[in-house]
Amino acid sequence: MIILKTRRLVLRSWLETDRDLFREINADPQVMEFFSFRRSHAQSDQMLEKLNRMISDTGLGFYAIALRDSDEPIGFCGLALANVGPALVPDAVEIGWRLATRFWGHGYVTEAAAALLDFGFGKKHLPEIVSFAVAKNHRSTAVMQRLGMQHDPSRDFDHPRVLDTHPHLKRHVLYTISRAQWARDRGIDISALAEK
Repeated sequence: MIILKTRRLVLRSWLETDRDLFREINADPQVMEFFSFRRSHAQSDQMLEKLNRMISDTGLGFYAIALRDSDEPIGFCGLALANVGPALVPDAVEIGWRLATRFWGHGYVTEAAAALLDFGFGKKHLPEIVSFAVAKNHRSTAVMQRLGMQHDPSRDFDHPRVLDTHPHLKRHVLYTISRAQWARDRGIDISALAEK
């Protein structure tokens, strides 16, 4: 299932042929620098199945990013329920991403994520989209800023699933953008959009 296309990318459901790429990004120490774990092949395979079920059931999830001209998978980007209570409300939707290192530095994540903000606000009518990362993860927070998201220090939180054995990874900064802000940034009349 294709979710959307951009100038260079396709965001779609995961294919069996994407399995090696998914395993790679979940085990790469650079990609996973700000996570307290790496996934084994078996764990990655289980996660891949879970992601496809989520996409099929809800339309939301972390979609595969593939190059449009070759359909080569390069990582993922998606919209999903944040599921980090009690730090965020139960229906909070996050935007997140992960990319194989050999594809870093080409603006692919920003391109995919910007299209997903348009999808989330324009098609799904979400009231707000959040993103969060370990405070020192400047690569991710730079993407959030390029997307027009704003840091809200009052909503920074200690991630409930990060173990106390990794205290330097617990504190997360939260960035947010509302549907109204997204519309203003793009010069969109949100009242006209609501009628569609």
